[in-house]
Amino acid sequence: MITVRKSDERGRANFGWLDSNHSFSFGHYYDRNHMGWGPLRVINEDRVIAGAGFDPHPHRDMEIISYVIDGALEHKDSIGNGSVIRPGRLQRMSAGTGIRHSEYNSSKTDPVHFLQIWIVPEEQGIAPGYEEKDIAAASNDLQLIGSRSGRDGSITIHQDVDLYAAHLSAGSSVDHTLENGRIAWLQMISGTLALGDTTLNAGDGAAIAQEDILKLQARTDIEALLFDMAA
Repeated sequence: MITVRKSDERGRANFGWLDSNHSFSFGHYYDRNHMGWGPLRVINEDRVIAGAGFDPHPHRDMEIISYVIDGALEHKDSIGNGSVIRPGRLQRMSAGTGIRHSEYNSSKTDPVHFLQIWIVPEEQGIAPGYEEKDIAAASNDLQLIGSRSGRDGSITIHQDVDLYAAHLSAGSSVDHTLENGRIAWLQMISGTLALGDTTLNAGDGAAIAQEDILKLQARTDIEALLFDMAA
C-alpha cells in the first residue's frame, strides 16, 4: 500500500526569513491525519534567507537530522559543537535529556535549503550527542546514510531506521526490499520518480506499508530520501 502526500498539500509556515513546508503536524500546523509515520515524526523542508536563522532553543528526547540540499547551515549547541553543514555532509543531533542549539544560514548573500528530520528514539533519557559525516552518494543507487548500528559508514540513529539517499539519473532504476513487518517513507527532493505505478514529484512523500519490493524508476534526474523502519 502506497499513500501519497502531495507537496502542495503539506502544511506551510512563511515568516519572511523562513519558508517551511511540513509533511507532518508541526508548530501551528495541526493535521490529525498526518502526525508522523512509524517513528518518523517531522520532515520540514526549510528555506532560510541569507543571514537569518533559528535562535538558540531547546529539544529533548528526539533524533534530529539535518540534510542540506543547497547552501550552508551553521550549527551551534550547548554541548560544545559548532560547524557549517553543506550538501554532501549529514548531521545528527540526539537531544536526549536536553540540549539547546541554533541554526543559521551561514551565507550573507544566498539562501539555504534543507530538510529537518525528527525521529522518535527507541529510548528516552539518553545522553545528548552529536555526529556528522560525509555522505557523497553513489550515482544510480541507494546509499545507506543513517542506521541504528552506524554500519557502512552511516551516522548512528537511536531507532530501528535505515535511511538511504537516492541519486538517480533519468531512465535508471533501483529496487529495495522491505523485510516483513517493516514500513517505509520516501521523500522526494527533486525530479520525477515512478514508485511502482505511483508517480512522485519534488516535495512529494509516500507512506509505504505491506509492500515487499519497492521499484524506483527515475523519469528525470532525481534526489530523494528513503526511510526503512520498524512498523
